[in-house]
Amino acid sequence: MADTQQQVAIVGCGIIGRTHAQTVAERPDAIVTALVDGDAAAREALRAHLVELGEPEPKVYDDLTAALSGSDVSLVAICTPSGTHAALAEQALNEKKHVVIEKPLDVDLVRARRLGAAATRAANHGVVSSVISQHRFDAGSAVVKQAIDAGRFGQLTSSVATVAWWRSDEYYASAGWRGTWEQDGGGALMNQGVHTVDLMLWFMGRPVTIQAQALRAAHHAIEVEDTVVATLTFENGAVGTLHATTAAFPGGRTRVSVHGTEGGAEVEDDRLRRLNVDGDKNDAPTDAGDPGGHKAQYDDILTAITDGSQPAITVQDAIDALATVRAVYIASTLQRPVKFIDVLEGRYDDVDVSRGIGLPPN
Repeated sequence: MADTQQQVAIVGCGIIGRTHAQTVAERPDAIVTALVDGDAAAREALRAHLVELGEPEPKVYDDLTAALSGSDVSLVAICTPSGTHAALAEQALNEKKHVVIEKPLDVDLVRARRLGAAATRAANHGVVSSVISQHRFDAGSAVVKQAIDAGRFGQLTSSVATVAWWRSDEYYASAGWRGTWEQDGGGALMNQGVHTVDLMLWFMGRPVTIQAQALRAAHHAIEVEDTVVATLTFENGAVGTLHATTAAFPGGRTRVSVHGTEGGAEVEDDRLRRLNVDGDKNDAPTDAGDPGGHKAQYDDILTAITDGSQPAITVQDAIDALATVRAVYIASTLQRPVKFIDVLEGRYDDVDVSRGIGLPPN
């Protein structure tokens, strides 16, 4: 088995980097061989943690260039602040390394499009790239998607997605990049809500138009929004509402519901809570199983590498999610509806969304 192991570099050794490292450590088909972080204390702490888990001691590096030239890395996991994702991923792809990128893909659509082109070129050489959106692998979400694809909800009419969380001022102050436009790329929606946005798109398809209002309701020291509400129309004719906040003390639930003429479903905190199909008023059994987490997505990514297939979640999927988030910010800034395709294709790239995030009215 050792000769088929993917040798993994973890780039960014903070909280999410540790999640990736622990996920890899539990697998027989991959091993962490390199840790990359400009913060020596962070990378040393993760190195020590892996050794405590009984893993071979990985090499440590200040930057990705050194890691790619100083080791036999075959898979690079990008776990750095969001605004650095695309550049690092593109660097790895250009070196013909497989790449997995933590959400969101990036915070800038120009960089994201360039990365999309790099991923397409790399795929022609058998190089796999994917972006973390692990909730597509939750058993409950998969049941909903299967029901939609089979037409068991009838005509889809609407969807409601909400992320009602609490983040303290201390949370935002804990790292210099948090709550900034440059590196965080947004607040409650871009950071905490992007997974829920991705699920809504997976269930409902691409949006057509988006209108929104974003504001700083409680965390006035940050640059970005802590509360946002948006309405969307979809290509299938349905409508949806999207809500995300980090100003809901003490922290509430994450929920995505889908409604149609013959049934619908609700996924709450990553589990299927209600399912009606085929015009039956009685709830179908909803014990779909546990959330899949990063483990399930790594199963998919490493299978794609082994088989030479496409992963379930592509860079283009992540670009769509990023474009939706950006469309929300642009609509709030301009105070009018915007078309998703215009945002996706760059017609609003010059809009400064930082001026569209207001304080609540007095």
